[in-house]
Amino acid sequence: MAAVVFGYLRASTDDQDAERAKGDLVKFANEHELRSPIWHVENESGAKLERPELFRILEAAQKGDILLIEQVDRLSRLNTDDWLKLRKAISEKGIRVVALDLPTSHMLVASGDEFTGRMLDAINSMMLDMLAAIARKDYEDRRRRQKQGIAKAQAEGKYKGRGADLDKQAAIIALLKAGRSYSQIEKAMGVSRPTIAKAAKVAKSAELNQ
Repeated sequence: MAAVVFGYLRASTDDQDAERAKGDLVKFANEHELRSPIWHVENESGAKLERPELFRILEAAQKGDILLIEQVDRLSRLNTDDWLKLRKAISEKGIRVVALDLPTSHMLVASGDEFTGRMLDAINSMMLDMLAAIARKDYEDRRRRQKQGIAKAQAEGKYKGRGADLDKQAAIIALLKAGRSYSQIEKAMGVSRPTIAKAAKVAKSAELNQ
């Protein structure tokens, strides 16, 4: 019986297009004669373990099924402890993670003898761990640069507003960096979407001007 394919599409915030890579995943599935993917889409940070759609996949998947992703960082920007928890959950279910940016994983699509399968799985697991670590480092580096850029913008007087407004904007930026969605920030802070968008623009500008 052919493996079930779960296509996982993730973006960090509501204003990002989580389905951007869908076409590439469909093309890959067709080229490798896989089943049409069952899609799971969510806007959550890859730096947080609590992602409902991802865990719906893990709950539904059976041994040998495929978790198809664009890049390893779509699956994880997690810290070490959380990554190990996720890897354990994937391993215990016997799910094959196939990422477009990880060529060694493409070989897991084809069925073969048990020895070859175990060797490929071991190699792919090592590569997954390496790319997950790189994704986490990239996430931490970007957060550090953004923080430095915002501090520089504040020092140069590029931040508009005073007092409580600046505090609120800083809090919104912190929530955005933590992967919270616009809807979540609206509820938590009692602010409008334009206010959140303005804070996001300030954070981006600060990063580019560092």
